Amino acid sequence: MEKKGTRVAYGVALCIVIALLVIVKLTNPDGVYGTIWSLLPPAVAIALALISKEVYSSLFLGVLTGSLLVANFRPWDTVRVFVGGGEEEYGLGLISNIGDAWNVGILIFLVILGIMVDLMNKGGGSAAFGRWARKTVKTRAGAQLMTMLLGVLIFIDDYFNCLTVGSVMRPVTESHKISRAKLAYVIDATAAPVCMLAPVSSWAAAVSGFVDDSYISGIQMFIKQIPYNYYCILTLVMIIVISLLNIDYGPMLTHEYNAQVKEDLFTTDHRPFAGADDYEEGHGKSSVLDLLLPVIVLIVMCIIGLIYTGGFFDGASFMDAFAGADAATGLCLGSIVALVFTFVYFWLRKAISFEKSFESVPNGFIQMVSPITILCFAWTLGSLTKSGLGSGDFVEAVLANADTLKNFLPVIIFLMSSAIAFATGTSWGTISIMAPIVCQAFDYGQEPLLCVIGLAACCAGGVCGDHCSPISDTTIMASAGAHCYHINHVATQLPYAITVVCVSSVGFIIAPFLKNAFLCLAIEIVLMVLVLLVIRSIVAKKHAGIFEEMRKADEALRSA
Repeated sequence: MEKKGTRVAYGVALCIVIALLVIVKLTNPDGVYGTIWSLLPPAVAIALALISKEVYSSLFLGVLTGSLLVANFRPWDTVRVFVGGGEEEYGLGLISNIGDAWNVGILIFLVILGIMVDLMNKGGGSAAFGRWARKTVKTRAGAQLMTMLLGVLIFIDDYFNCLTVGSVMRPVTESHKISRAKLAYVIDATAAPVCMLAPVSSWAAAVSGFVDDSYISGIQMFIKQIPYNYYCILTLVMIIVISLLNIDYGPMLTHEYNAQVKEDLFTTDHRPFAGADDYEEGHGKSSVLDLLLPVIVLIVMCIIGLIYTGGFFDGASFMDAFAGADAATGLCLGSIVALVFTFVYFWLRKAISFEKSFESVPNGFIQMVSPITILCFAWTLGSLTKSGLGSGDFVEAVLANADTLKNFLPVIIFLMSSAIAFATGTSWGTISIMAPIVCQAFDYGQEPLLCVIGLAACCAGGVCGDHCSPISDTTIMASAGAHCYHINHVATQLPYAITVVCVSSVGFIIAPFLKNAFLCLAIEIVLMVLVLLVIRSIVAKKHAGIFEEMRKADEALRSA
């Protein structure tokens, strides 16, 4: 926040926030639970982050605003809510969220992945994979599609997806001069959207648990909604089209231009994880297996960890085990086993000395300090908004008034779910609020199609808002996985996500009338491609010189 104009805008925004808080205090003496004001804290955090390009202070002020509202502006109670701990309304703050068993499991998982990435770097695995990729992947489109393919293959969990794909694909995309912002977008776009389309994933387990219907099981309902989940499907279609046709627009165009022409992968002065991509060769001759084998073991052990927590080894079926899995514990257990394997593997290979290998423990933790800090604030903000201020009750009341517009409810649900997930930074939290409302609004016994489309709209909206939100955990981890400055990732991917939102909204409008899942999906895919072609035509005319420089830089890279 160095520019004078930015400082002025930030100051004006703070004054507006203070004025709104004064209005809330004067007009709501009994509190704001279940009102539109329940969405003010995340709105404050998001607005300040986009203005200042600085996420820590913005999240802090969002949490402070939420604490003020929950405590009804009582000074001492505000402090207790902000810090949190122990009692009901005071169990919403930082201490309670950091100490939550689920959250602790995710934090441990993050640190272990950070250690594994540093080990694979020190052992020469990252360097070896980079050498192989430079020989095998000849084009920028190929590098982006390989990133997408790896993201699709790692469909178990979005956290795991973000960090693993990032660590594997950074050297590949760097060799093809793909900006860190573009890498972060592809990682983010193949994390939650892919998990939401995979029947065997932590997301499928979560959604099936939120659905309560006597006519159909949760996992069956999840599978039925997949063809109607337009946002997730079209996001993958978009990656393929923009990669093959080299389509960039919005702030992403600047990042890609700087990466290709100026060889600046970051565009801004911010360099997160400085030095982390100085890949080492290890003591011996490294190979691609030094990277792939630890990743494969990690995938296998995480799957085993997930089904273990779901009771698979106690007699539950595979699908029931996934439906009942504790994702945080399962991923934590699987990653610990994979970490031990990675240590032993590199010692036996003599790729790294015993003493140097343990340097990866503090290094891995240090690499994850930034995403951990952001996650802790984001979790606290989501807890205050959902549980402390009753944003779910407000949404339920709004939807109850739209009951007369049955066929248009899916698009309303999609847009509202997107707004909630964007504001709260949680797709699972959004779906947990909206899925029961969908089941109430559409009785599966009488209106099965509308119920399925409504659930798809709810799931798509949750992923959409989560995908766009600067306070979303998966957005944060995509930035961490790509080693991209977080606000750059948010600003560059937003126009892409909004494009998919607009096309998806059309699908949710026509689906209740056409009543044919695959016809609607075909229409949506064609519409998505046409929209992107129109955007390319418009942007190419406006930035003809930039595109010509980028084309020449790409040709020079191929001939090198």
